[in-house]
Amino acid sequence: MQTMMPTAPTVVPPVSPLPALFVSHGSPMMALASGAAGAALQAYGRTLAAREDLRAVVVMSPHWMDDVAAVGSHPQPPTWHDFGGFPPALYRLQYPAPGDPALAHAIVARLRAAGVAAAEDPQRPRDHGVWSPLRFLLPQARWPVVQVALPLHADPAAVYAIGAALADLRDSGVLLIGSGSLTHNLGAFFGGRPAIDDPAAPYVEAFAAWVWDALQAQNLAALLDYRRRAPHAERAHPTDEHLLPLFFALGAARWPRTDAAAVTPITREVQYRHLAMDSYAFG
Repeated sequence: MQTMMPTAPTVVPPVSPLPALFVSHGSPMMALASGAAGAALQAYGRTLAAREDLRAVVVMSPHWMDDVAAVGSHPQPPTWHDFGGFPPALYRLQYPAPGDPALAHAIVARLRAAGVAAAEDPQRPRDHGVWSPLRFLLPQARWPVVQVALPLHADPAAVYAIGAALADLRDSGVLLIGSGSLTHNLGAFFGGRPAIDDPAAPYVEAFAAWVWDALQAQNLAALLDYRRRAPHAERAHPTDEHLLPLFFALGAARWPRTDAAAVTPITREVQYRHLAMDSYAFG
């Protein structure tokens, strides 16, 4: 009689959570003239697209601000060219990724459970803070994309809490992205009409270096208080809506972290003298 050996159990290697990203989307012209930042996002995006567990993308953009943390639930959000005065080719660009009403509903439920005022918006189109960087990160446009609004009057701690409320979605194949700009002084930008490759303004370099140092030191307290502690903070951000998505990404990453993947730079380019294009992966 032949003895049957027990079958060894199938070992499934653990899948690490998806990272949380902060991406600087820069000028609307990035979609046509992206400089080194676009190439860096494309290269990083290939690692994302190769992951079999990626199932959806959630993006907070400062170009949608609402009274609450509104969540777009349109099943096929139109590509919105929410700007004026640019070349016609820019207005022909599309990003036809589907929406995900079920995921939007789940996001609203998570936010409300965490004490964050939230509501679905089934009509909202997709603004360039979402589709412009995604055209580089995930040009295939085949993964559903859900947008979350930046609440009016939210401070860094409140935005961090929104990201933290959604952090567990990363464990189930959802990529969480805060899309903004590491520096965003439009008065200086339009006042000088700089070229994309002009040297960085000193205040931009100083502010970007301070943020990078704080990230490497995992100094969340300093970052949350950046407006008081960072050099040239008010010049880098006369209003802070374009930096606030960084705190969405930090919350989504359950940051600060103790591992070596606490923060990885994707790109640290400066464009048009005044726009620091720093993008980071957390976790």
